[in-house]
Amino acid sequence: MVGATLCWASAGMLVRNMDLRDGWEITFWRSLFMTLFILGVLALQHRARMLERLHAVGLPGVVAGALWALMYVCFILALGRTTVANVLVLSSIAPFAAALLGRLVLHERVPARTWLAMVAALCGIVLMFVEVLPSPRCGRGAGGEGCLASGQLIGNLIALAIPFAFAVNVSILRKTHARVDMIPTLVLSGVLSMAIALPFALPLEPSAKDIGLLAIMGVAQLGLGVLLMILAAPHLKAAEIGLLSVLEILFGTTSTWLVVGERPGSGALAGGAVVIAALVVNELLGLRQRARPDEDEAVREVTGAGH
Repeated sequence: MVGATLCWASAGMLVRNMDLRDGWEITFWRSLFMTLFILGVLALQHRARMLERLHAVGLPGVVAGALWALMYVCFILALGRTTVANVLVLSSIAPFAAALLGRLVLHERVPARTWLAMVAALCGIVLMFVEVLPSPRCGRGAGGEGCLASGQLIGNLIALAIPFAFAVNVSILRKTHARVDMIPTLVLSGVLSMAIALPFALPLEPSAKDIGLLAIMGVAQLGLGVLLMILAAPHLKAAEIGLLSVLEILFGTTSTWLVVGERPGSGALAGGAVVIAALVVNELLGLRQRARPDEDEAVREVTGAGH
């Protein structure tokens, strides 16, 4: 699971080292390489039965794949508009979004510790958004930081779509009592995200350097990261997976800071610290309780493909 978070955390560093700046084109190429990689894994696993495994995911797999595709697109588009730290922190509230939607849609009980953690995380998110509120003068000739903040605000809002798409995915699977085979569904998610991104990505003009970085993103950052998470899931409780996933924020923010020099603002650091603390405390308390089987199963079905 630590290996999975290391893979996922490399996204910001890789994107910042590309000459390519078009988020749609980055999404297309990353999804293409990820899809080819996962197809290769499926071929090794099932050989002649590969198409049968793809077909077996059914409608729940298609819906899950579509929501993952949305997460892929939003993740890259958000990276082009705000800091890596903001994207990772805002994406990390997925467990809270799933708990809240589960309460509203499925009437599932939410522990008191999780309600308190959600309130704390909301306070942290408010701090992050206050920092990027645009100046009232932006758009009237002011330019500078105020207008830059306006762009970061849009990036933060796009990043918020990631945890809520995750939450919708979890709620649908639980509502329908559906089980989704993760690996074939990743192929569907890759194809769908390519279909979404391609019309906006044309003409495709990546350099040889960018193709190499995009291949690393598709194969190692996304594809291998998810496979490592799938291998880890049967051996870990849901709270353990959630706790270890926080490492993605730390690894991703630190690597981008050290390698690229992208330092988060003071508001992002303060707000991010509050969100991380809320996540860690909630998961540590969760480890003290016996993990519910359905909670573990839900994590094994839907966690890890959001980036």
